[in-house]
Amino acid sequence: MVIFDVDGVLTDGRIILDSNGVESKFFHARDGSGISFLQKAGLQVALLTGRSSPVVDARAREMRIPPALVRQGALIKLPAFTRLVEENGLAAREVAFVGDDIVDLPVLELAGLACCPAEGHPDVVKVCHVVAGQNGGLGGARAICEHVLKKRADGSWEKAIEKYLGRADK
Repeated sequence: MVIFDVDGVLTDGRIILDSNGVESKFFHARDGSGISFLQKAGLQVALLTGRSSPVVDARAREMRIPPALVRQGALIKLPAFTRLVEENGLAAREVAFVGDDIVDLPVLELAGLACCPAEGHPDVVKVCHVVAGQNGGLGGARAICEHVLKKRADGSWEKAIEKYLGRADK
């Protein structure tokens, strides 16, 4: 399983509110493709964020992430991470987590693979096994997805791409 924070990881961290209080966020299409690659390789993908937003639910639906794997409003993320991992029959060491800020540190320290986008907080960068070459919301998540798949010894990257291109059974 790969679990992603949202603001600053799948977005560039900006939160846009219009005059009616309607929220917008910027997501990068390549990050969504990277998540699709993970799913086509048979990995579960989840979202774990401290804020709550209908925009996140909409993006999760687009990326075919089941509602049970979307956890919003987790101001303290470690308990939500632990529940999510246990509910899916996994151990923390079997999970990759992608975060970018101080609030993510307890989860990053427990996860088997700690990852962050290029502009992660310096304390976050220190504990991460993988630091993407791109920023959050600008391809950083995609780079991490590719890293995860290419480092697996089972040909996950090649299999995912073949499925993504429609050259293999879904």
